[in-house]
Amino acid sequence: MSNIPTYLVSASLILLVIRQIREHPLDARSLATPVFAVGAAAVIFLHTVPGGGSDLALEAAGALAGAAMGAIGGLATRLRLGADGRPLGRAGILAAGMWIGGVGARLAFAIAAGNGAGPAIARFSIAHQITGSAAWVAALVLMALADVLTRLVVIYLRGRRLTAGSAASTAAVRPPPAPDRAPARHGQLSR
Repeated sequence: MSNIPTYLVSASLILLVIRQIREHPLDARSLATPVFAVGAAAVIFLHTVPGGGSDLALEAAGALAGAAMGAIGGLATRLRLGADGRPLGRAGILAAGMWIGGVGARLAFAIAAGNGAGPAIARFSIAHQITGSAAWVAALVLMALADVLTRLVVIYLRGRRLTAGSAASTAAVRPPPAPDRAPARHGQLSR
């Protein structure tokens, strides 16, 4: 992972938090933007998903860590219904912190690997049968993808539940519809 693309991608992912902190509608655009951003990072950095040695375990651990951060971030996002009945979302401190923490941890690892920690990471990799840097890159990218996808699924499901609950409570408050037949007049038989 070269430094310039790593810095640019990390900065753009952190800037996405600014959009999430402001209240925004949970529409296709707001849900898809983070997926496209992380997808672009995956295209830039992820060239292979190694499966030798303990690579799959490392990659699964990265994906599980990302999914846990995404679930926490999704549950910590504040949701409410807008005036039009559509859900609105706003990332709170915990949700934003999970996102920034994940991006920051991946960036810190990449910087450390390129600035003196490489030999220590290599020794750790040899001791734990991790086949090389491609496995670390895959684990970090899978962590980011799992974070974003899990967070969005949690927010989407919570938004659907919010709108369904609102629709159900609105239906329960409405008076029953008027009968279709007209009232009987004096001297007429009712149907």
